[in-house]
Amino acid sequence: MVPDVSTASDSRGLIAYLFGPGRRDEHTNPHIVAAWDMAGAPAPGRDPAATYSQLARRLDHHVDLRTRELGGKKPPQHVWHCPVRTAPGDRYLTDIEWAEVARRVLHATGIAPDGDEKACRWIAIRHADDHIHIMATTVRADGRRPRTHQDGRRAQAECRRIEAEYGLRRLKSGDLTAPRTPISAERAKAERQGQTVTARQWLRERAYAVAAAVHTEADYFTVLQSLGIKVKTRLGPESGEVIGYSLAAPGDTNSAGEPVWYGGSKLAPDLSINRLRERLPDQEMADRPRYAADPAEPWEHTITAIQMAHSVLDSDDDAAAQGHLAAFGDTLYNIASSTSGPHRAELRAAAMAFNRARRSATRADHQAATALRQAAKELAYAANEPGGLAIALLFATVHLARAAAKWHEQRGHEQQATAAKEAFRHLQAAYQQAGTPVLADLTRSAPRASTARRFEQDVRAALPGHTDRILADPAWAALTTTLAHAETVGHNPRRLLADVGTQRELDSAEHPAEVLNWRITAQPNKRAQAARRRNTVTGGSSITPHLSATAMATRLEERSRQR
Repeated sequence: MVPDVSTASDSRGLIAYLFGPGRRDEHTNPHIVAAWDMAGAPAPGRDPAATYSQLARRLDHHVDLRTRELGGKKPPQHVWHCPVRTAPGDRYLTDIEWAEVARRVLHATGIAPDGDEKACRWIAIRHADDHIHIMATTVRADGRRPRTHQDGRRAQAECRRIEAEYGLRRLKSGDLTAPRTPISAERAKAERQGQTVTARQWLRERAYAVAAAVHTEADYFTVLQSLGIKVKTRLGPESGEVIGYSLAAPGDTNSAGEPVWYGGSKLAPDLSINRLRERLPDQEMADRPRYAADPAEPWEHTITAIQMAHSVLDSDDDAAAQGHLAAFGDTLYNIASSTSGPHRAELRAAAMAFNRARRSATRADHQAATALRQAAKELAYAANEPGGLAIALLFATVHLARAAAKWHEQRGHEQQATAAKEAFRHLQAAYQQAGTPVLADLTRSAPRASTARRFEQDVRAALPGHTDRILADPAWAALTTTLAHAETVGHNPRRLLADVGTQRELDSAEHPAEVLNWRITAQPNKRAQAARRRNTVTGGSSITPHLSATAMATRLEERSRQR
């Protein structure tokens, strides 16, 4: 059961909508199911003896009477509106049950406490099976305003209790960190334009993707504009610095032909200008050149940073953990933009799903996650995708998403835990699509039996407690191929197995040989390391250049269809 509290200033306009035909003639039988005084609440139904506007005006006169008694000085935003909707699949509620729901919500929010004879006037209108609209004017009979502090949160809490008592679907409790849900008018507009998402949702995803990739605040606005998005900044009157911004989607206009603007914080709490600045590096760090001796470095750095993030989630530092979850959200966007292949769609879906898991009421320590965020930004500028190393990175994201879900569950973050689980399912699907053929190729290239027996002895010596499970794993043949490759580039197989086997425990791994395979793949190439050292001595390191705003916009826009 979902309540959605909002305020307005026009009571008659809201009544006209609630009792009218609706935007798509969906209001088939609008009627009052409860009111402050049912005897004093005229219902403007479809009465052929009176015009609709006359009936709406009559009801407005009664509901808004208290504000008129103030001498015409209506307080700002004095109209309180709260639709309450049951979840799909819930049982049918009668008018009597909906009336009780309305009274309980009004009591919980402080609009009309039970037994308060001076409470605000209100009505509850039903014009569909699955929801009602509660409307009130927030002026009491004694002229005071009701105490509505955190009314949205209190309405949510009461609806959780109603769900339990009425046998309805139990929704997840929130913590006021979720982004705003598009209103019905936005959804209807998107449908008319043939869009699958609203302008608000489209802008939110573009803003997240750009913020994940850029290095400076100026780049953030430049790349957004390169995508065709209109940007409007708000400057401080004294400092002249940007203190806020709004975005408008291309072609999204109101009835007057003007752009429809959405403030950054209205798209998502962590897209406000202040929250963005916490995540973007300072100018000195942004200006620092980034060195890359070979194309694999960004992928290796990201895998290492994700492994560090996994350790932080196991620690007691909640602020650092929350910072790493925010950085992981950025990382998923950059992995999707840097990846090719059919699994890219699952990666995009994982990034979008994880947006709800990347923030909670726990204040994030973004500085603690600098390594992961910087590695992710390197990845956004990477020139190519280095085969098995990209699969190893994808494998690491699967396990971090599962750890994120567990972290949120332990702290009672229900919505975030659900979002992390959804991201985990998308990442797992992406890994299966990308990893299965690679493992099959490794299996077909397995070394001869004598070499496999030698590696078996290495496993017994390095990981004696896991030997039987590793050798019984279907991925064992693929692991022998990977060990042979590692030996070729200078690794000692026994020492390598001992190192990767202790990175994290293997007891919970369903396929330990598969886990070891990708951990070994993620190890730095020893020959490449030697080449890097030579480059450092001779001064031959190469600098990874900044992509231009246009190039970055092109890469980001390739992630999905044009609006």
